[in-house]
Amino acid sequence: MNSLPIFFNPEQCRNESEVESKFIVLYLLPALNYSPETWQQEVTFGQIRLDFLAIASNLFNYRSQLQLVIEAKHPRQNLDRHVRKFNRYLTSLNVRYGILTNGRFVRVYEQINGELNLCLEISGSAVPHKLTVIKQLISREALQEKLTASQSSSSGLTTDLTTVEQIKKTAKLKTNMKIIAVYHNKGGVGKTTTVINLAAALTKQGKRVLVIDLDSQANTTFATGLVKFQDELTDNIRDSYVYHVIIEKNKFSISEVVRQSSFSSPEFDVIPSHIKLMECEQEFVQTEHARTRLVKKLQEVKDRYDIVLIDTPPSLNIYARIALIAADYLLIPSDLKPFANEGLRNVQKFVAEINDFKEEMGRNAIKVLGVLPNKLATYARFVDYTLPKMESIVREQYGFPLLKSRIFERRDVSSAIERTIPLGQLDIPDPRSILDHKPDSQSAEEFSQLAQEVLALINV
Repeated sequence: MNSLPIFFNPEQCRNESEVESKFIVLYLLPALNYSPETWQQEVTFGQIRLDFLAIASNLFNYRSQLQLVIEAKHPRQNLDRHVRKFNRYLTSLNVRYGILTNGRFVRVYEQINGELNLCLEISGSAVPHKLTVIKQLISREALQEKLTASQSSSSGLTTDLTTVEQIKKTAKLKTNMKIIAVYHNKGGVGKTTTVINLAAALTKQGKRVLVIDLDSQANTTFATGLVKFQDELTDNIRDSYVYHVIIEKNKFSISEVVRQSSFSSPEFDVIPSHIKLMECEQEFVQTEHARTRLVKKLQEVKDRYDIVLIDTPPSLNIYARIALIAADYLLIPSDLKPFANEGLRNVQKFVAEINDFKEEMGRNAIKVLGVLPNKLATYARFVDYTLPKMESIVREQYGFPLLKSRIFERRDVSSAIERTIPLGQLDIPDPRSILDHKPDSQSAEEFSQLAQEVLALINV
C-alpha cells in the first residue's frame, strides 16, 4: 500500500474508461485494501451489469454479505442522473454499500430497506485527504467488522413471542384503508395513466393496492392488461365487473370480482369495468341504494388493502358520484390548460354536493389532496416561465392546492402501456407500468415521488 500516489488528480481521467482504470483499479480499490482476487469488473446479474463488485473476503463469493458495488461514470456526467438506477442495483442485490463516481466527485451510499442514504460526498482530488474516513465506512476491514458486530448482536437477541404478538395486534389496529378518487370532469387530463402508475408506485412502496375502474370507457381495465379476449364470444369480463359489485346487494363481493393485474411487480388488484357499463347508467339512477353499495362492500375488505384508487369518468354522472361518495380523498389530475381550469369550478360544486350527501350518511367529507399538474410539456421555456404562472392561476383563481409532484408528458409512459407481444398472427397487449418498463427513467422517478407525496398527505 505504500506505493500508492500521495494524491489523485481527477484531471487524469478524460473518459469513463480512465475513471475505471486510473482511479478505481489503480488507486481506490488498493487504498481500501481490496486485493485483485477480491473484486471483479463487469459483473452481470440478470439485467443488472455492475462496473465493479468487491467482496471483503479472501474468497470471491457472490452470496457474501460483505459486498461493495462501485459504479463509474464519464467525468462530465451529473451523478444525480444515476442515483435512482444505483439504488435499484443495491436494493435488487441486497448490497448495503456502494460508491458512485465520475472521478471528479465521489459519493459513498448506504442502502437500508430500499432507501439510499448519502454517507459521504467529496471531490476526487480530496480522496487521499479523506481516505481515513472512507476506510472507516467501506474498507475490507470495516465491512468485516460491521458484519461481525451484526452477527454478534443477532446471536445475543432473545425472542419474546408475547411482545411480537402484541406488536402484530397493534399494527393491525392501526390498519386503516384509505380510498382515493382520481377525478376531473374534463377529459384527456391523464386520469387513467395517473391511477395505474400511481398504483404501481404504491405497491413498490410495500402497500396493498386495489384499483377500481368506474369509467364506462374501461380504459384502466384495458391499460392494466385485463382485456385478453379478441371478440364477444371469449369476453371473460362482462359477467363479473364493477356493475355487478354495485347493483347486486348480496352477491358479487369485492373478493369475488377482483382480478390480479400483471401490469406491475408487485402486482395489484383491479375491479374491472366494461363497455356495457354505458348502457346501465339509468338503471343505477333508479336504484335507491346504488350510490352507497360500493361503500359497504369496500368495508368488507378494509383489512385486505391499504389503499384503494378509483378511476372515474370525466363527467358529473352517477358513476362519478358513486366514486366520490366512497372516497376519503380526492386527487385531481390536470394539464392546467384553460378548459381544464374552467372544469375546476364544476369540481368544486360537485364535491360540495357530495359532501352534503356524505354528511347525511354520517361520513366524513372528502378531503381534496390537490391538483396534480399532469401531461406537462418538457421544454425549458414552458417549465421555467409558463408552468409557474399556470400553477398560480389554479391556486389564486380556483382555490385548489397543488401537489409538489409534477408528471411530464413523455413517450416512455405511453410506450409502456402500448407494449405488445406476438402470438401467432396476432399482437397481444402486454402493458407495463413505467416503473417496470423503464425503472430508471425520469417518468418512473416522477411517479415514485407522487406515491411518496400521496402517502405523506394521507398519513400512511
